[in-house]
Amino acid sequence: MERAGSRGAVRARPRRARRIKSLDGCTRPGSRRVSASEVLSRPSPLPLYDSAAPRSWALEEARALWKYRGLVHELVVRDIKVRYKRSVLGIAWTMLAPLLNMVALTLVFSTILKQQIANYPVFFMTGAIFWAFFSQTTSTAASQTQDSNEIAKRIYIPRSVFVASAIGVGLVNLALSIVPLLIILMVTHFPIYTTWFFLPVAVAIETLFAAGVGLWLFTFASRFSDVREMYVVIVQTWFFLTPIVYHPAIVPPKFRFALWLNPVYYLVQTFRKPVYDGVLPSVALVAVSSALSLVVFVSGWIYFAKRAERFAFHS
Repeated sequence: MERAGSRGAVRARPRRARRIKSLDGCTRPGSRRVSASEVLSRPSPLPLYDSAAPRSWALEEARALWKYRGLVHELVVRDIKVRYKRSVLGIAWTMLAPLLNMVALTLVFSTILKQQIANYPVFFMTGAIFWAFFSQTTSTAASQTQDSNEIAKRIYIPRSVFVASAIGVGLVNLALSIVPLLIILMVTHFPIYTTWFFLPVAVAIETLFAAGVGLWLFTFASRFSDVREMYVVIVQTWFFLTPIVYHPAIVPPKFRFALWLNPVYYLVQTFRKPVYDGVLPSVALVAVSSALSLVVFVSGWIYFAKRAERFAFHS
């Protein structure tokens, strides 16, 4: 019995071997036979990265920003909550700050300097709201480099997310700042013109410009930390060079060129005319404002995208 069993086992082995050989030999007609061991030992092809191949840095950064758009929303909500977390009045400070500045500057320019501007509170508010949005978003973008470096050391996040969040916070504060402007209009019995419908277009143009300046500042501040401190001084000087607290007509003719060279001047006028003057900005004014914003944004985005991979080396 034992011999018979052993013979059956011995006879079964060749049959299994023949089956394996037949499987190895199963190939398509006209093709070379490939053994199982050869298939297992053959390495799978790996994707090749050609560093010399042309790359669209701007498009890659745009795709990454769109992919992380949910994170932009979370950062905007976080920044707003953290900023007013321990404040008694909370987010109401966004509406009170323009009112307090308006009262102080109205006393200075309307009473002390005897500056004759009709409905000066409305005139000032229309310029101050835009300036607060511009200075806040650009300054925040310049100071976001340190926060972005700390997060990027742990996980991958496109740095454009932080610039976008700064713009988002600025837009929220801009929307809230419209409330004190409406209060001033009601108190002073100033009419609300139908030209207000143009405000979204003006805000879109100014947002594009602020985003472009923010991209340039973020790129430079990631390498040179002095940029943040320098920009604080620049913004303060820039404020008085822009006709926000004074009318452009009081500027002497020999110094008018300073207004024409100031890009923010065109943006302020685009925002102010529908609200204060009750007229739509001219086609030339809108064209100049749009062209300046596009040039600053596109150039800033391209330069930012090209330098994005080097931000980690400057952290």
